[in-house]
Formats: sequence, structure tokens, C-alpha cells
Amino acid sequence: MPGLVLFGRRWAIGSDDFVLPGAFELFVRLVWWIGILVLYAVHKGQFDCPGGGLLHSYLLGLIILLAFIICALSALVYISMQGTISNPGPRKSLPKILYTRLLLYFPEFIWAVVGAVWVSDNSVQCEKTVINGVIGTVIASWIIIIFTIIGAVIVFDPLGGKKTFYLPEGVSRNLESSQSGQLLYNVKSSATRVWEKRIRLLCCCIVQDDDHRVAFTSIAELFRNYFSDTDLVPSDIAAGLILLHQEQDKMENCPKEPEEVLCHSPSSLVSDDLDVELENAAHYMLFAAAAYGWPYYVYTNPYTALCKLNGDCCRNRPTDADITGSDRHNFHFGAILKITGLQYRDFIHISFHNKIYEIPFFVALDHKKEAIVVAVRGTLSFEDILTDLSADCEDLTLEEVLENGFGITQAANYIYRKLINDGILNQAFTIAPEYKLVIVGHSLGGGTASILAIMLRNSFPTLRCYAFSPPGGLLSKSLADYTKHFIVSVIVGKDLVARLSMPNMEDLKRRIVRIVANCNRPKYQILLRGCWYEVFGGDPDDFPTELDGRNQDALTQPLLAEESLMVHRSPSYNALEEEPHLNSPPQYPHLYLPGKIIHVVEECSSRRLCSSDIKYTARWSNETVFSSILISPKMITDHMPDVVLKALNSLSQEHASCLSCQTREYDPSAV
Repeated sequence: MPGLVLFGRRWAIGSDDFVLPGAFELFVRLVWWIGILVLYAVHKGQFDCPGGGLLHSYLLGLIILLAFIICALSALVYISMQGTISNPGPRKSLPKILYTRLLLYFPEFIWAVVGAVWVSDNSVQCEKTVINGVIGTVIASWIIIIFTIIGAVIVFDPLGGKKTFYLPEGVSRNLESSQSGQLLYNVKSSATRVWEKRIRLLCCCIVQDDDHRVAFTSIAELFRNYFSDTDLVPSDIAAGLILLHQEQDKMENCPKEPEEVLCHSPSSLVSDDLDVELENAAHYMLFAAAAYGWPYYVYTNPYTALCKLNGDCCRNRPTDADITGSDRHNFHFGAILKITGLQYRDFIHISFHNKIYEIPFFVALDHKKEAIVVAVRGTLSFEDILTDLSADCEDLTLEEVLENGFGITQAANYIYRKLINDGILNQAFTIAPEYKLVIVGHSLGGGTASILAIMLRNSFPTLRCYAFSPPGGLLSKSLADYTKHFIVSVIVGKDLVARLSMPNMEDLKRRIVRIVANCNRPKYQILLRGCWYEVFGGDPDDFPTELDGRNQDALTQPLLAEESLMVHRSPSYNALEEEPHLNSPPQYPHLYLPGKIIHVVEECSSRRLCSSDIKYTARWSNETVFSSILISPKMITDHMPDVVLKALNSLSQEHASCLSCQTREYDPSAV
């Protein structure tokens, strides 16, 4: 629903967001009130001690004050429970109750000060039980006041107090006029500055140069554009994600489309090719994981990693490999050696240098596969995150890839210049001229490796690239088709990053708006039922909607509630963009994953608790399967490099065991 308007400004909280925090505070206040009431009743005739008169007045006033607060909280919780997300009408009286509740903080603050003064007075000689009770009361009062202030800071919206670009009813807007254009420009600039300040605050620990400032502005404009046409508070988004997840789970058992079944049922020749590529992918994923260095090694070996790395930290760096960047105590290189199983002499170049648009990578000789491997590191630092976000929408053609770009393209250009201009690949092929070139990477590294492979394709026609969990919004359709000849992308489960593109994000936003606008269940019920479903499983909630009973023609028309959630309607908030219609053409082009796609899916008997006997299946998949974001508790964990490596190793070992069984079955000597 639109954000709550208090004190003439919008806040990042809805009028139906006070049920759970209000109920918790109501429970605490009731226990507190009963405890004080019992304390007062037990010691009613024992206030003749030094300081007892003030104590009597303090306890009596506190009982009355808590009674008023409990009444206000009860009304606040009850009103907040009414209506739905898109129907705030039954909650129209909530601001008045909230003002009353906020006013009660002033006498509570005064009473907390009085209690603190009474407790700190050394001349008070009342019973120890009473003194301890007052101390507990004072502490509880201050804790609640502090948490209320923190909560107000969290839900504070920096843009909530700006004047909105509205004209009186009956007067048409003229967005072409200079005055209107200047006002709209000022509002957009304010929103961009707010997001830029937030990003700078998050990245305050890194040295900021011109590249960082350009990235900050670019990312801020991206966030401003994405969030400018909705008036949803964070809890609305959480409720929408919960509803989408349950709706998605209900649809998973539906019959597949004929095209999808055909795509996922390859011929035996394609199946054999899949087995070969899975074995290669499992092998090269080790290199992609090793590019993360010691953080990945410690994460996957938490009990023994430090001891093993400490054993190698005192060794001198090899003179055969060219190492650049900081690697204190040789931890990164030691971890790479242990993960890949290579020797010192097998490394041609290792770069730990890390800046925005400049990510670490290494070049090594893989004698097992007779390949020169270029492994690009994925996201591991703030600089990498900025590189990720700077590539918000790169509709790349083959010619544009060879020119300088932003984000992932610029990172690929950096590695390309190092490999070619610094003669790193020439050095590698001088040592092993018969070897093939293979480029690998995970996440950001997978996207960078794909762009790098396109750049090197003309010079090395036989090169191969394995992109593990690459970002989804990367290549145009024509360029994605071109890369099917030499790039293989590997996606596990419902990986979020592989589906992450601006068109998919816009689609997710519209799906959230539609489902929360249609649901006629209160938000607190959605959140409570959703938390139970995510933790304990069970059947998806068959929630009723306001669309039930409508005819088919009515279902195609956008709801008024849906339109109101897509545009700022609050008279104290910003209309940052012209009002977009729900059926307007997409703002961003559709982008695709690179190369041929292997989709690895987890299969297990229990949907929630399946850790010991996980089985995986793999299939060639179509890029359209990743055209929308799927909501799942594993949408983040499916992206992690250790999960990808575990899944590929499981499939590779299963295939090897099947071949071994077939060999024994048809072995004539066994007869």
C-alpha cells in the first residue's frame, strides 16, 4: 500500500505494519503492567521509608501511564489488522491513534527520568525488592524509547518530505513546459543524490576515485529508475515475494509446455555431448572456485584451512610465475595451489590486483586436459559489487564488445589488454604450443569470461569458455546465439543471479504489485503463514483473491489498486516519472545468458530438509527458461561456488560409476 503519511511526510512503513511489532510491545507492556500492579499491591502500606513518598507517586503514575499505553496499543494493533494491502480504507483512523501513542512517549520519558533520579538517590532506603523493580522499570523504559528512535530512523524516507509534482484536478499536465521540466528534473536529481549517498555510505571503507564516483552515479540512477514508479513499502515487497513463492510452488506440478519438454528431452547424441561437457565443467569449476583464493578455501574447509595455509605461508614465491597485486603471507596463492592441485611451475601469471572494473585472474597450464586456463574471479569485494551493478543493461553486439564499455565489458577489456598487450598468452603458448585455450569464471567472473572469450575468439578459434552462474542480463539475442559454438553456461537450480536482468527485475516488480493488489488477506496473515511455510514446509496457501468470481474479460483489465501501487499517489511524495501504464512497452531490451546452457536441478524426496541424499539431474536448457526470477529459499545458495562444484562433482561421479557398471556388465572375462 502507499507509505504512511505522518507529520506531513511519507514514511517507509504501511498502516498495516503495526500488527506484529505492536502485538509484541503490547505483550511486554501487559507483563510489565501486571508486575508493577503486583509490586504496588504487595508494598502498598510500606512506603514510609526514606524516599517512599516519591516511590508511591512514581508507581501509581506508572500504573496509570501503562494503562493508557496498553489501550493505545490495543487500538493500534486492532486497526492495523483491518483491510488488505491494497485496501487501506478500514485503517484510515490509524494516524490519529498513532499520534496518540507517540504523545504518550513524552510522559513516559519524563517518568523514566524521575525513576532514574530516584534510583540514583543514595538517601533512599526502601526495600531491596522495590528498588530492583524500579531499576527494571527504568531500564525497560529506556530500551523501548531507544528502540522506537531506531525504528523511526529505519523507516525514515529521505524523499518523503519533498513536494510532489501535482497539478489541480481538471488542469492537464504539460510536461513539455520549462517549469514542469525543471521541477521534474529537480525531483529526479534529489532521488539520485539520496541513492548516491546511501551507496557511498555502504562503500565508505574503500578509497574512492573518479571511476568510483562515475559508478556511484550510474548505480544511483539505476536504483532511482527502478523504484520511482511504485509506492510499496518493504513489508509489501516481502508479502509479495511470499505469495509469489507459494503460487510458483503450486504451478510446478502443472504439465510442461510441449516446447519445453522437447528442449529437455535431447537425443542420445546430445545426451552424450552433455555427459562430456558435464565432466569438463566439473573439472574447470575447480579453477573458477580457486580464483576466489583463501576466502573460498577457508569457507569450504573451516577447521583445517588455516593450519594448511600456515604451513605454506613461509615459502618463497615461485620465480616462474608472474604475480601482481597484494597477497600477504602468500595465502591466496597457497589456496589456489591446494584447490587446483597444480604445481608452482604450472602458473604463468597471477593477478590479485582489484579495483572497480579491474578484477583478479590467473593463467595456468592444465596438463590433465592439455589446456591453458584463464580463470577470472567472481564477486568478492566492494569493487566487484560496483562492477556488477554498473552493468545494469548492456545490450551488446559483436562490434560493441570489442570497444570499451561499462561494468563487465570494461572488466573483460582490462583482462584482454593484460593477456595480449603484456604477452601473457604468447608466453603460455610458447611453453605449450599444442594446448588449447579455455576461459572459466563464476558469477561476475563467468560474465567477464564470456565477454573475454568473444574478444579472443578471432585470434583463438578453438577456444572454449565455461561460465558458471553468469549474470543473466548480458548479451543480445544475436550475440548469445553466436556464442553457442564456444561457450557453455552452467546454472544450478533457481539461481537468482542467472536470472538477474533489468527486464526480469521489472517483470518481478509488476508480478509483486499484481499479486499484492489482488490478495484480499491482511498482510500480517500473509507474513505469518509465509514464515511457517518457508521454515516448516507444507502445502502452499490457497489464498483467496479479490479477482475470484470475475469473468475472463475482467481479469485482463488492471485493477485500480494495482495502478495506485504502481504510481505514487501520496500528496507528500514524489512523482519521479510520468505515470507509466501497466501495459506500456518494456523500458529495457531482453538480454540472454551466453552460450549453450546446462541446467542442473536438485532432486530429493523432502522439499525442505534434503541435505544427506541430494541427487542432481542435468539437461540442456533454453534461454527462455531463465526469462523470469523464481522465488525460493535456495535462490541465493544455488549461486554459491561450493554448491555449483558439489552438484557438478555429483553428476560427474554418477556418470563415471554408470560407465564402470556397464563395463563390468559387458566384460567377457567376467563370464
